[in-house]
Amino acid sequence: MTALDPERKRALFEATALPLTTALYNTALRLTGASADASDLVQETFLRAYRTFENFSLGTNCKAWLLTILYSVHINQRKRAQHAAISLPPEELDALLDQDAAGGAGGDERLPELDERWGPEVDSALKELAEPLRAAILLVDIEQLSYEEAAVALGWPVGTLRSRLFRARKRLFATLEGYARATGYLRKAVRPE
Repeated sequence: MTALDPERKRALFEATALPLTTALYNTALRLTGASADASDLVQETFLRAYRTFENFSLGTNCKAWLLTILYSVHINQRKRAQHAAISLPPEELDALLDQDAAGGAGGDERLPELDERWGPEVDSALKELAEPLRAAILLVDIEQLSYEEAAVALGWPVGTLRSRLFRARKRLFATLEGYARATGYLRKAVRPE
């Protein structure tokens, strides 16, 4: 796409990218686990996408393009957070550790339910997956990107995506098998009545 005048760029961006806000937010929420962090991630994604909208080819998969940006922003934010040194006085650090041990640090926050068909068990099972496995499930099984689109979004070879997707599905099945049997869902899914 060549350089656009600001009015046309804004109109095209609003028509092409903004309808995907919910899908981006849902994916961001699953990646971050917190509503405020997901909102920030989506906002940063849209800012970067708008700045580079001339690089997007109209008629291609805008959802895959935006999810690529979203995942890149998420990884960069995590890397920055890991490298940021936190220096607290020993008394404050002890107080935080005591608060965390007492359960007051909010570390037990459950992901909000994004789909009424899913219960807390599915949210919990997704949250327990390592981030690369969770990202593969989110992009392929939830956002329904093709293997190739998801691999590009995650910066992985397609073979790596397939391998991680296989492991993620296997772990989710193992984690949710007891719940599925107890609710009768597995029986119905395996042997239709």
